[in-house]
Amino acid sequence: MTKHISDQPRNHGGQRLREFTRQERQDGMHPVIARLRSRPQMRGDENRKTAQFLRIERGRLA
Repeated sequence: MTKHISDQPRNHGGQRLREFTRQERQDGMHPVIARLRSRPQMRGDENRKTAQFLRIERGRLA
């Protein structure tokens, strides 16, 4: 009589991880990541202006 399938050892030796990383490398970059990387970078003065507006909105004057 053979063992039940759940009684079998589950040692795949990293095969699932290796296959997953192989597929990820073949697929290349995900389209969402490519769109995020292609967005224009915000300039430092725009960030500073936003921070100032938020500070005023919160009621801090100094």
